[in-house]
Amino acid sequence: MNRAVEVRHHLVSRQTNGGRLALSLAGAALLLMVSMPWWADAGLTRSVVEFSCYLALAAMWNLLAGYAGMVSIGQQAFLGVAAYGLFALAGHFDVDPFLAAGLCLVVPVLLAVPTYLLLRRLEGPYFAIGTWVIAEVCRLVISNTEWLGSSSGMTLRAMQQYSLEQRQMGVVWMAAIMLLLTVGGSYWLLRSRFGLALTAMRDNAVSATSQGVDVERLRFLVFLAAAIGTGLVGAVYYLSALRLSPNAGFDPNWIAIAIFIVMVGGIGTLEGPLLGAAVYFTADRLFSDYGVTYMIALGLLTLVVALYARGGLWSITGGRLGWHWFPTRWWLRSGR
Repeated sequence: MNRAVEVRHHLVSRQTNGGRLALSLAGAALLLMVSMPWWADAGLTRSVVEFSCYLALAAMWNLLAGYAGMVSIGQQAFLGVAAYGLFALAGHFDVDPFLAAGLCLVVPVLLAVPTYLLLRRLEGPYFAIGTWVIAEVCRLVISNTEWLGSSSGMTLRAMQQYSLEQRQMGVVWMAAIMLLLTVGGSYWLLRSRFGLALTAMRDNAVSATSQGVDVERLRFLVFLAAAIGTGLVGAVYYLSALRLSPNAGFDPNWIAIAIFIVMVGGIGTLEGPLLGAAVYFTADRLFSDYGVTYMIALGLLTLVVALYARGGLWSITGGRLGWHWFPTRWWLRSGR
């Protein structure tokens, strides 16, 4: 008597159908963004660049706090010094502004290395307060530096060599590159061999160390990467704004925006910052005219999410439904 033998094959995959769809949509969005100079008006282009800066800033803070466990409230220091580096290179050394936007990233690196060496032994709120102190010191130093415009700030006059259309094209392309390096770079990093180490470090640094993860080295590299990415946000944003002052470049609202986006969207996920950025940007466009009431509403929303949805909006929407827009884990699937 013959018996049918059922053979099952197990497939190990790093991608899901939702992930493939999300990557396709992300690629299409970037292509659409790059083509904006030929069909979009100045207002829409400015809005897209601003949204891109919020998303990139949140992605960098999420990488730093959500995975490396370093809660910083002074990331505006790297944003501000990079922006001032851009203005100084273009204004005092006649470097092309778009080239200066790349070269100025050396400045946040030069600030990040001694900052980390100074604060690396601090944990929790002590580390957070230390980063805020660094940001305030940078603001005060630049406010009293006449070469950098002191408290009145600087204007990017070098952009006058370009027409409005050329400026819009250059800035939106820089914003697209920024998203590739920050959001795309985070996705690539978490899918690499360092991604598993980062996840292990996020869950339990002591256990990760016992398994051979060099936690100290990995934290330094993440801190450095977040500083560079945040600096790039400052360069792109103020390349578009054309005007910079210490109170604007080192404004604590920058980190408040990043924390709101990540906490509301979902900390420790790649999808969370995207969802949170969409919520913040929409609320800012619709309700910013309400002033203090609008800010109170955003604060209450953050508090409600922190109390009743620790994983952010992503945990009660896509996360609960099992969607994976940017999967980083291995998936075991059974087949025949």
